[in-house]
Amino acid sequence: VDDLYELALADVGVLAYQKARLDLVELAGSAIAGFEPRLAERGLMLQQELPDGPLPVLGDQARLTQLFNNLLENSLRYTDPGGTLGVVVRRRGSEAEIILEDSAPGVAPELLPRLFERFYRPEAARSRAQGGAGLGLALCRNIVEAHGGRIDAEASPLGGLRMIVRLPLEDR
Repeated sequence: VDDLYELALADVGVLAYQKARLDLVELAGSAIAGFEPRLAERGLMLQQELPDGPLPVLGDQARLTQLFNNLLENSLRYTDPGGTLGVVVRRRGSEAEIILEDSAPGVAPELLPRLFERFYRPEAARSRAQGGAGLGLALCRNIVEAHGGRIDAEASPLGGLRMIVRLPLEDR
């Protein structure tokens, strides 16, 4: 219900963002650390690659944390036990690039463009049986776009899904 309410607020342009200069590496590291015990419980191997230095962005800390949490929760929920979750945060020119990818199960290529639609759920292995309402990725897209970025989904070489988030860096 909260996600649906936030999406409705975003639709009418009143979803509040309190933007400040933040370190994306610190936010990512904190979110990942919060998920490590749950990943271990499911037998998921975590591979992370974070830069040594900061990646400054102009962003809302609560919303960007929500973005990381939604993406990590999806991987945790839909990756087969014993699988792998990879997280990479890096600089790509004037952007920060965040890649979360997991192992099987995957999503059929023709369904990838629909993943960011509200209430959309692929019928295969990443189905409603694992919970969720199909709102998380729609909310992620809204958060990313409100920060001047973009988010895409593609097949992961690990056998699951790869989510790529690009956000403008604030290097001033």
